[in-house]
Parts: sequence; structure tokens; C-alpha cells
Amino acid sequence: MELVKVKQNYQITIPQSLRKKIKIDVGDYIEIDTQDEFIILRPVKVVHPDQEYFYTKKWQIMEREADKDISQGDVVGPFKDVKASLKALKKSKT
Repeated sequence: MELVKVKQNYQITIPQSLRKKIKIDVGDYIEIDTQDEFIILRPVKVVHPDQEYFYTKKWQIMEREADKDISQGDVVGPFKDVKASLKALKKSKT
């Protein structure tokens, strides 16, 4: 347990030992809530809207399938150019 002082504008400093323990850094977001007389601070990772697709259930299933294929060597490539990659794609559909 750490003792910190509430400063001007009701700001507090989270001690280094706690920052390391919950892995927060400058610029991170923290969700603040209360439970009875306690203040609860919870680190939150914010995902940029352009990256939301990556965290969908469907995408994660496809990522696991790709990882499995790669680990089993079930991949084609790398290719020397786009033409060669398109030829391989067309061949795989037949």
C-alpha cells in the first residue's frame, strides 16, 4: 500500500512500483470507478478504429488458421513478383 497526496486540480501521482505492476505508461488510459468507499483504477487499452477488425472473433479465427498453416509449412511463397503470386493464387483455386 502506498500513500499519495492529492495535489492541485485533484491530481495524484501513481507510484512507480504500482505503475510497473499494472504496466501503465505515459499516454495510457485508465478507467476509474468506485465500489463502496474505494476508488478503482483499471488500465484500458484503446484500439484505433482502423484496427478494430483485427480483434473481431472472425479475424482471430482466421489468424489462428494462418498461424497453424505457417507452422505446418502449408504456405506458398515468397514470390519474386506480383505476376508469380497471382499465378499461384489462380492455380490454388483449381
